[in-house]
Amino acid sequence: MDVKVFRTFLEVAKERHFGRAAENLYITQVAVSARIKQLEGFFSTQLFQRERNNIKLTSAGERLVPYAEVMVNTLEQAKQDISLQSYQSIQLTLAGTPNLWDAYLQHALSVITDAFDGYAFNAETLSREQIHRGLLERTLDIGLVFDALKADELKCQQVTTLSLQLVSTEQQSLTEALEKRYVYVDWGTRFAQEHAERHPRIPPPWLRTSSGRIALDFILEKGGAAYLPQPLVEPLTGTGQLYLVEGASRWPRPVYLSFRKDAAALEAIQRVQSLIGDTEPSGAFSLQQLGNLTG
Repeated sequence: MDVKVFRTFLEVAKERHFGRAAENLYITQVAVSARIKQLEGFFSTQLFQRERNNIKLTSAGERLVPYAEVMVNTLEQAKQDISLQSYQSIQLTLAGTPNLWDAYLQHALSVITDAFDGYAFNAETLSREQIHRGLLERTLDIGLVFDALKADELKCQQVTTLSLQLVSTEQQSLTEALEKRYVYVDWGTRFAQEHAERHPRIPPPWLRTSSGRIALDFILEKGGAAYLPQPLVEPLTGTGQLYLVEGASRWPRPVYLSFRKDAAALEAIQRVQSLIGDTEPSGAFSLQQLGNLTG
């Protein structure tokens, strides 16, 4: 089965419209319909429910999506690897959760790319589950998460520790910060457990988010408090835009790096691991510039 058929299926699943999928793929709508029909014939099942101006995935179509994504992504990875070999270059694909990019990895990526000569890098923002799956399916070389990944095929080691601090847009006590306009940021499963133990009887958060950057932008605009990484807030505590909450101690969060034990680029991966471990956490360049401009 041609991978183009699976790519077409994913585009229709995303757009829920044959015409828009055809435009995005630069093919005719007739070709899109033919490819979907070919795929449905191959699996002997209907993948889309077609109603006027309303296209939805069937249950079989929903189940096919992750398999189609793996096939398309694996082919793209293979094409990139083979292409890079002709230039005597090696590609490393690394991924981290959104919060890790905001708080740490943006700076670490700069250090890594400076240290490697003749390497091409692919950097992705993925969920913990997507990173786990990508490592197992060999579409990722390196994954960085807050909660350790567990699988026999993977090696997972702590490479650094990120310090969370409770900050607020005004000077206030710990009780005031947690009871008034508190924004809860999801820093992983272990954080959620420890948070419940530290603060067992606080009101429901004003906002919950999985992104430290969203929380930071929100409290800067609306006012409030949140647990955020020191590198993310340091440029702003120095300018008086944020304040450390009195009575709130720093909260260390381990950062784990995972890779396949049988990875082809094992030596390069271990070198990246060493570089990340030796790199001090630092906020993204854009935030550092913001702190300088407002200071």
